[in-house]
This record gives sequence, structure tokens and C-alpha cells, in this order.
Amino acid sequence: MKNGMVPNAYLMNDTTRIGQVQEFLDYVIAHQTDDGWIGPETGTKPRYLWGRYPFFFGAIQMLEADPTQKEKILNAFNKFIPLANSMLKQGEGLEPWTQTRWGDFVMTLEWMYDNNYGPNKTLLLETMELLQTTGDDWFGVFQEEYFPTIAVDNITSPFGVLTWLNMHGVNMAEGLKAPAAAYRFHHNDSRLEAVRGTELCLVVETMFSGSYLYQVTGDPKFPDRVERITYNALPATLTGTMWSRQYLQQQNQIAAQTMSPNPFKNDGPYSNVFGLEPNYPCCTVNHPQGWPKFISNAFVVTQDSSSLIHVYLGPFSMKTELAGGNTVSVWVDTLYPFSDTLTTTIEAEKDFDYFVRIPSWSVGKATVSMNGGEMKPATPDATSGLLKLNVPKGRTSFTLNVPADITIESRPQNSIAVHRGPLHYAFDIARNQTILAQNAEQPLAVDLQFEATTPWQFAIDPSTLEFHNDPPESGTLPSPIFDYGLPPFSMTVTACPIIWPVAGDTFTSSPPESPVACAGENQTIILRPFGSTKLRIGEFPVIG
Repeated sequence: MKNGMVPNAYLMNDTTRIGQVQEFLDYVIAHQTDDGWIGPETGTKPRYLWGRYPFFFGAIQMLEADPTQKEKILNAFNKFIPLANSMLKQGEGLEPWTQTRWGDFVMTLEWMYDNNYGPNKTLLLETMELLQTTGDDWFGVFQEEYFPTIAVDNITSPFGVLTWLNMHGVNMAEGLKAPAAAYRFHHNDSRLEAVRGTELCLVVETMFSGSYLYQVTGDPKFPDRVERITYNALPATLTGTMWSRQYLQQQNQIAAQTMSPNPFKNDGPYSNVFGLEPNYPCCTVNHPQGWPKFISNAFVVTQDSSSLIHVYLGPFSMKTELAGGNTVSVWVDTLYPFSDTLTTTIEAEKDFDYFVRIPSWSVGKATVSMNGGEMKPATPDATSGLLKLNVPKGRTSFTLNVPADITIESRPQNSIAVHRGPLHYAFDIARNQTILAQNAEQPLAVDLQFEATTPWQFAIDPSTLEFHNDPPESGTLPSPIFDYGLPPFSMTVTACPIIWPVAGDTFTSSPPESPVACAGENQTIILRPFGSTKLRIGEFPVIG
């Protein structure tokens, strides 16, 4: 239930999916044992706590989507928590996954505490403490002294086998939440200072962790990063139809096929193929939480529940009741991230303050117009990054422009990456496609091999980058949008062919050290949004 099915079902108002998650919820609760263990239980396996945590997230979202579920869900939680507390005191229910992902259970307990859903708040706090003390040391993992600066294959892990580098990277993405979760019950600033992760991009779990970190800290760097991950890394590892996905993706990816040689210590040679479940099936189950949870975290309320904050920009809508019985509805009309303009319509029963995040890349450039009036600078609070708008009762409309400059980021070997706003740009390598396998029950689910059909060995002159916008005449984007040549945004840049060796049959070597000499005449190449590319060069050497 955790990984996207509940928000997917309710956001789409899909009665079939709603029925499926309802059936699952009812079945699990019906099989809760007399002592509180959330079932079903086979009697042949030990009781490990972690398997319940994803269920908690799903059940919480069910309650929020359908408050009529409240009593039975809370009854199940309040039967289970005393049992979990007792097990933790006795050192039971622990194994590497429980010890690694203790922050997930803490978040559930804090939700219970915040909403006064647990009759015994002391028990909730004690259980939070037990989870931290029996769990892995995420505070240590993210300390600078342990953060890796070299290849990790032969580094001895100072932490648990699943927390650090040599086993399961997605746990690091999940673990980003743990210091912030602990901060909430310790109020120790060192817990927040321990939060790192600049280089971590384990896509959907990093997106979810980033949303939680923002809601705890209010630091605007987190939604900036989540938007970039969401609009780039997530669609880049999926086909446009989302029926095929990779286990592993590369910034510079010149093929998607069985890897020869295979450079990955813990992953098989099939993990670079786009397919139904290449290498491990976990991403097939987990990736559908990405978009729905991003959308369901696009709006949050302030701590006093009197104001609304629009966090993630996109074509979203929502309806909620703020403090004092103020029912508020919001609709955002935009093509963002493929447009710089968002028109928001708000209906409210009472006056209230509405906050909208101004992304860091648009601070000093953003403008806003209220109810068709003059465009004025949209200057956010310097600390929060939020623009405050006083919204009267009734119907209000405002237009927000968030333009951005082209920016360059440094990469290894003095290569560069190109960005504008939330989007990263890459050279979209033309490809051919071979179907390796097709699912017998769903023919849309295919395993695909992609091979480059055009040269990709280019260096670029960043001083020649130009941004182009070709908005659709219909006013609507093609669907799917994240596929070859479909986004309306692009860039052109002067490039030249260079000597750039391959590593085996399927990978580039590291970019040659920049500046690099040309091996042919200059030409103009087109860069496309990274998320629409499946074969790509996203880190470029620079022309000497």
C-alpha cells in the first residue's frame, strides 16, 4: 500500500484502484492478531517490525483521503504500538531492514502524536526513542568524516551492512529522513546539522525524504532539489509510457542493454535494460510512489493550520479546510516545468494568507500579478523562500512568472552540466530499439534494448548556449511528454567531435579532461530536457 497505490488511486479518482487498496487494508486489519501483531501471520517466520512500516504509510494516506476509515485504522495502530514497544525493549523484531529504516516508524508515531491519535503520548515518545537506539546510526553515516570521496568498492563500511555504501543505496535515500525525525522528538539542532545528501539521488525515496525534510526544517533547498530530481531523474529512468524502467541509469548513457563488461559489484548485467523488472523487482513496486507522493506533498498547511503553502510547482489542484472552518480550493493552470508561467485560482470562505515557493533559480526575476493587475516583483522571504499573498474571501486569481537563466555546474574532469530552472539538459542520442521480452499477461510491458544510431562524442562551447521555447499551439503538452523530442523546451550549442573512448560495449569512459581539443569541424547540436532522454550525454567536456 505504501508505494504510491493509495495516492495514485485517489488522485486519479480511479474506483478500481480505490477498491483494490480498500480490499488490501481490510484484509490486513481483519488478520491482526489478539496481541496486536498486524497480520496475516504464517506462524513459520519470525516477527520482524519493518514489514509493517510500508503498511503504516499506506493506511495513513487512506485515512487522510477517506476519514470514514479513521476508527478502524487507529484501533489497529493503537493495538500494534504497545506490542512493538515491548518487542523493542526485549530486543525482538530487529533485523537489518528494521534497524536501517527506523525513521519510517518514527514518522508514523509522530503523526499519531501530532494528531492526538494515540491515547498514551508517553508510550509514543518512548517507542520513538527505542527505535533510534536500536536502529542504525544515520547521524554518523552523514558526517563529513565518513562521506566517501573515492570509489567505494573496496572501502570497509563502518556502519551496518544496509546503511552505507557496499550494499543498498536506496537505504541512504530513506535514511535522509532519520535525523530530521529524531530532531522532532529530541529538539537537538545537531540532528538537523547531520542531514547531508548533496550527491544522493536515489529518485523516489530521495523525493519522499526531501518532502519530509522540508516539512520539518522549512529549508527551501529541499523542495528545490526535489523538483529537480522529480522532473529529471525520475522520468529519465522510465520509458514515456512508464511500462518499462531501468534499475540503473547513467548521466552519460550511450546504450541500454546487457552490460559487457558489467561494472557493478552488486547488480547484474541486465540492470541497465528498460524492462518490467530488470535485475531486481523492487523498483517495479516502488517507482509508482514517485509522482503521486510528489503531488500529494505539493501543498502543506502552516503549523497553526491557518495558511496554505504551495511548495512544488506544477499543474496541481487541492481542496482543504483550514483553521476556523475556512474551506479553500486551489487550481493551478500551467505547463510547468515546460513553462515559466503559472496562473492560480483560489476560492476561500474567509480571508487567509497564501504562500507560494519562489524557486532559488528565479529569485530576483520572478513577477506576480493579482487579478489581472500590473506585474510586480515577486520577492520571497529571504529565509523561507516563500512569497506571501493576502487572499480575501471569495475568488482570487494571480499569475506568477518564474523565469530562469541558463546555469552551468561543474562535473568531474572539468566537464560541465547544463541547467535552466528545474530542468537539466542533455544531448538526446538517437537510438534504435529491440524488444528482448514481452509479458504474456500485459503486452505493453516489454524489455527493451536501446543502441545509439548517431555520434555522441562531443565537446561544447558553453558561451554559445541558447534557450528555445516552442510552445504547443493547442496549449496542451503531448502525452507522454518525457520521451524523444517531445518537450517544447530545448537549447542549441556549438559543439565539435572529440576523441572519447568507450569502456566495454555499453559505457563511455570518464569525460576527457577539459579543455579538450576538437577532432573535427564545429557544428550546432540540440540539448533536450534530461527526463525525456533515454540515451544521452549529460556531462560535457568543454572545447579548448
